[in-house]
Amino acid sequence: MFSGIIEELGEVRKISRIGNNSVLEIKADKVTEDVKIGDSVAVNGVCLTIIKKEILSFEAIPETLKVTNLGLLKFGDKVNLERSLKVGDRVSGHFVSGHVDCLGIIRKKNYLQGNLGFEIAVPNKFMCYILPKGSVAVDGISLTIADKRSSSFTVYIIPHTLKNTTLGFKGPSHKVNIEFDMLAKRR
Repeated sequence: MFSGIIEELGEVRKISRIGNNSVLEIKADKVTEDVKIGDSVAVNGVCLTIIKKEILSFEAIPETLKVTNLGLLKFGDKVNLERSLKVGDRVSGHFVSGHVDCLGIIRKKNYLQGNLGFEIAVPNKFMCYILPKGSVAVDGISLTIADKRSSSFTVYIIPHTLKNTTLGFKGPSHKVNIEFDMLAKRR
């Protein structure tokens, strides 16, 4: 379980194969503190298990690579990282499971009162989970839905989030991992 508050931008250092699976090696500083092999870390909002700690290493099965943007990563790409919550931690975002519901596609970026907005298209079957002023995780980032259209929604990003997450590197046509708020999915 995660909160959607990104702790650090990691950098992909190596992608290799073990059988059908891929191994992602990610350079990180803060997230390597207080973790051990077997712990969960959200990588772009995807819950992965640490298999090696010297350089954060994760194994991803083909299905994970197919339904998330992790299969699109390449050497040098930045990724959002968040360690799992501990009992008693403050939840500053919203509860995020790390189980991605779908890929969204950034349609456009626009500014409103100095904050950058991202319009993100998702498959129509998921639009029932988009609630204005509700929560959504975009690449693991806990965000508030500002607007809903027939097949897309808009979130606005404060400058701090833009600077400290992968959204600063993304624009139209980029694919982002989407996890809808588990409370919205219970409707």
